[in-house]
Parts: sequence; structure tokens; C-alpha cells
Amino acid sequence: MINSIKSLKTANGFYYFAQGWQLVTRPGIRGFVILPLLANIILLGSAFWWLYSKLGDWIQTLLSYVPSWMQWLSYLIRPIAVISILLIFGYFFSTIANFIASPFNGWLAEKLEAELTGTPAPDTSFAVLIADIPRILAREVTKLYYYLIRVIPLLILFFIPGIAQTIAPILWFLFGAWMMAIQYCDYPFDNHKVKFDQMKLALANNRTTSIQFGAIVNLLTMIPIINLVIMPVAICGATACANSQTKCNKVNPWSYIDKITVMTP
Repeated sequence: MINSIKSLKTANGFYYFAQGWQLVTRPGIRGFVILPLLANIILLGSAFWWLYSKLGDWIQTLLSYVPSWMQWLSYLIRPIAVISILLIFGYFFSTIANFIASPFNGWLAEKLEAELTGTPAPDTSFAVLIADIPRILAREVTKLYYYLIRVIPLLILFFIPGIAQTIAPILWFLFGAWMMAIQYCDYPFDNHKVKFDQMKLALANNRTTSIQFGAIVNLLTMIPIINLVIMPVAICGATACANSQTKCNKVNPWSYIDKITVMTP
């Protein structure tokens, strides 16, 4: 068993993300990183190349809605507007990439968990993986539905002058961090057939760690080049995080989740 995972008392979301960078390069894991990595490079690379070609015009359009009495804050509003657009597109396109690569993302999480726990990985052949695609995609649709019914009120805030350039980006970042935690931590939970609602409860029970992890993923998704490799790194970090939360029960490590009764976020 790998002993590099800290205890829950000392580890945090930033630590687990750093662990992801180390774990993704392990010899036994590299082969399972390739497909998620390719999906991320093709989709995010193309999307952000197009975004940066349009960004200047969009910023000018967004600033045109700033009330005249707030024009003196344009030096502050401009970078906030840029960050807002990058956050929105970063999460949108990473969601598409994760949807397409979700069967292979779960496979990566499964193989990494086997190394972290020292237990043999399930004998998942490529044919078994293909057969499981409908269930995996249904899980992704569940995440997408959870996201859409919450993101619409946030998007409306971006059409309100003053709020769009100040409060809305902060709320969007926090929501994006929570969604990034859900997106990537769900893979190891789903491998154990943990229900979506129970997975959310488990993350909410460690909300600070979850938000920290999601925040650093959210930030790095905005950075060119780095965002191309962020998907497999985040999967490895999320798997390390989920593993450390469950390994305290050596008989049935994932059974603790059924006892969580905190309010659904």
C-alpha cells in the first residue's frame, strides 16, 4: 500500500491536488492516463484557442453595460470580466471533455485506487468497459442536471449591471469549485456504485477540503497549456482524496457513506 497519503487531520484539498501530479506519473498508471489526456487536449485546446480569439471583443461588449457612475472602476472591472469569462468557458468545456472521456476517467480512478490500497483491481476488460458506458453516461447526465438547475440563476446575475462585474464572479467561482469537486471526486465513488446523492453528502461532510480541491482545479483550468493536462491530474488527486476518507474502515471501506445524514447541498 502507498503510504504517502496524509491523514484527514493534516491533509487538505490543495495537498490532494499536489498528490495528483505525483500519482499521474506512476508507471502502473501512465497507460490509463493517455485517453483522458487526449480528450482534454483536443477539446480544451480547440475551445480555448477559439475563446482567446474572441475574448477582446467580448470584454468590450461586457464593459459597455457598466453604468457611467462605475466607469472609474473599469481598471478593476476589466480583469474581473476576463476571469468571469474564463471561468464560465473553462467549466463548460471541461464538462464536455469529462462527459466524452468519462468511461476512461472511471477506469483510471479504478486502477489508481488499486495501487493506493494495495488490492487487486477488478478485471475490467475493454469489452466490459464499453458495456458499462450507458450507466456511466447516465451518471454524467445526473451531474449535468444538478449543474444546470443551479447555474441558470447565477448566469442571470451576469446580466445585472454592477453585480455582473463584482458579486457574480465570486459566486460563480465558489460554485465552480464545488462542481469541480463533484465532477472529479465522483469517479471513485461511482466505481463503488455509490449513489449520486450520497456522494454529494460525503463531499459536503468535508466541504472545506472539497472546495479547496475544486478551487485549485478551477483556477488551473483557466491557464493555457496547464489546462490541457488537468483532467487526469484532477482524477488522480480526487481518487487519493476519496481513498483517504474511506480507508479508515478496513472491512468495508465505503460503508461509512451510508451513515452520512447531513443536509444535501
